[in-house]
Amino acid sequence: MFFFSSGDCIGVENPLLQYVTGKTQLCLRRVMQTQQDDASPPPLALSLSLLSTFKPAKVFKDNTRPISSISFDNTGELCVSSSSDESIHVYDCRQGKLQATLYSKKYGVHLARFTHRSSNVIYASTKEDDTLRYLSLHDNKYIRYFRGHKKKVTAIEMSPLDDLFLSASMDETVRFWDLRSSSCQVRLPIFYRMNVIDVDDECLQGLLNTSGTPTVAFDPSGLTFAVGLNSETIKMYDVKTFDKGPFATWNLADSQTAHGFFSWTSLKFTNDGKHILVTTSGNTHYLVDAFEGNIKQRFEGHIGLQTPDNGGCDVGLTPDGRFVFAGSQDGNLCLWDIENPNVDNKPIKVTRTEHTPLTCLGFNPKYTMMVTGNEELAIWQPDITMTV
Repeated sequence: MFFFSSGDCIGVENPLLQYVTGKTQLCLRRVMQTQQDDASPPPLALSLSLLSTFKPAKVFKDNTRPISSISFDNTGELCVSSSSDESIHVYDCRQGKLQATLYSKKYGVHLARFTHRSSNVIYASTKEDDTLRYLSLHDNKYIRYFRGHKKKVTAIEMSPLDDLFLSASMDETVRFWDLRSSSCQVRLPIFYRMNVIDVDDECLQGLLNTSGTPTVAFDPSGLTFAVGLNSETIKMYDVKTFDKGPFATWNLADSQTAHGFFSWTSLKFTNDGKHILVTTSGNTHYLVDAFEGNIKQRFEGHIGLQTPDNGGCDVGLTPDGRFVFAGSQDGNLCLWDIENPNVDNKPIKVTRTEHTPLTCLGFNPKYTMMVTGNEELAIWQPDITMTV
């Protein structure tokens, strides 16, 4: 084997007492799900000493242009990458080798994501239109198309629970899809303040009009999702009743920056659902309390990539939810510890890489392995001799 296994929430101190009736029951369900997650051991036992020994174990030179996304399947055995050279590469994580190469020359490819089937991915087109394409890797045939976005898609997020997924676009919309259906049949317009939500009863699809390029994320339970708006606001929705509007809205502010936030590039929940990592195109990323909506930490010490449309591919979380890692414009790979009590959090580890900068990265959910990408894809493993 190549790799080693391994709103309504504000002001309440006891999370079990946060929500008891009506729409607030959802948050209680999230807390209960979090407790269930806490009862299970984390998939990986990571430490700073172990992460400090990580180094590239294998480098693949399969691309001619920068890699734009990395995704792992649920088993952690496969990794898929997409690139602006219009290629899709599938890697075997257990053997450390390239398994398949596919091309999307006609439509382009961005944000390739595994569904819950290791043989299928969904990705965004970059040419002709901005259609989402559901592809079988087994026979290189499209299963379904999801049309509707009018500008570049900046986020695709699969539900951890089922076949629902979210997409966000520079056309200032968030769309709610089901892999089993490609088009809306019935639309029910619901007005929430100045936003219009089109809900598809039959297909479980929806359209949320926003202001500015939105960001999206499912929480680990799959019961709720978050939408980031205008690089300053987070709205929390119940998956089952999102047409009724958000159950919580938080307006964030960073007193340390006179100009306000850098452009938000993604939202990422920690594995316990307690925090949201807000990634930006600038020199600061943020850790936000997922129940109260306040900023807990600021991650600094890197140079932002200034790419607001990259979907936050240059920033990630370790599977245990303790560490944040991100690429930097100067080629450094920075690591932060979420358990650091300081609000202004500096990197606890900075690793110089050979490539400037790292455009995307990801940590395998099941194996002690990290993947980084620029025009080359590097697989990182710990050096066991350094941990003895």
